[in-house]
Amino acid sequence: MRKVLTAVIRDTTPPPGMRHPLTDETIQDMRVCLGLITAREKELSEEAGETQARPFFVDEQPTSTVVPFDTPKKTDKE
Repeated sequence: MRKVLTAVIRDTTPPPGMRHPLTDETIQDMRVCLGLITAREKELSEEAGETQARPFFVDEQPTSTVVPFDTPKKTDKE
C-alpha cells in the first residue's frame, strides 16, 4: 500500500512553479495514510521483536565502536 501511495504522489507531483492537481485536503489525507502505515509497520516490527535500526550510508562514519567482551582463551602454556 505504501508503494502504491508513494507512486501516486510521484506521478502527480508537478514541476516547480506549477499548481498541484490534487486538493490540499487530498494531500493531507495522503499524509495521514502514510503516517498510519508507518505506525502499523512499527507495531508489527515490535511484536516480532525486531529492533528499529536507523538506516545509514555505506561511507558514513559510525558514531560508536563495538568492543568484544570475549574472554581470552587459555593456552597450554598457562
